[in-house]
Amino acid sequence: MPKNQVGAFIPTTNIWDPTEIYSTEVTSPEFKELLVRLYQNLNSMAMAVNLKDTGYYDTSEFVTGQKYFPKPGLTSLSAEVPAFRQTYRKVINFGTLPNTGTTNVAHGITVDANTIFTRIYGTATDPTGLSYLPLPYASSTAANNIELKVDNTNVTIITGSNRAAYTITYVVVEYLKF
Repeated sequence: MPKNQVGAFIPTTNIWDPTEIYSTEVTSPEFKELLVRLYQNLNSMAMAVNLKDTGYYDTSEFVTGQKYFPKPGLTSLSAEVPAFRQTYRKVINFGTLPNTGTTNVAHGITVDANTIFTRIYGTATDPTGLSYLPLPYASSTAANNIELKVDNTNVTIITGSNRAAYTITYVVVEYLKF
């Protein structure tokens, strides 16, 4: 694997001969070595699976498996140990988009100076007209734009035109806490 290719990958070739299980005495050093290899392989698989981004979207806070670089400014001499930071995800069931105006929906996340949002996005659905909009939405017509933002308490959506037909809206927020 090239040095610049990073990530968690599970080997696709066996690192032991499984036929050894049937022909090896359970008290022999070879059998003990086989068990060590099996445990190492299982550990490698568990570590790789645990580092993958989990595609689970819930209305409760969820650990995604995404990792961000260590907190800037930390060194090996810092009181805190530099470590990759875990990402959390939460889906906000926003409901209906506003009719030319602003709507706030509480996100229920405890936000402080150490909270950093990494992604804020969503989709609005008009189930009658079978129309779908990404959020935020940018249009060459200013009145058609839809603004999406988050503060310490709410998810806010601002529409410049009547978007009340979009009655199903999900906003996904991902953030760091350190």
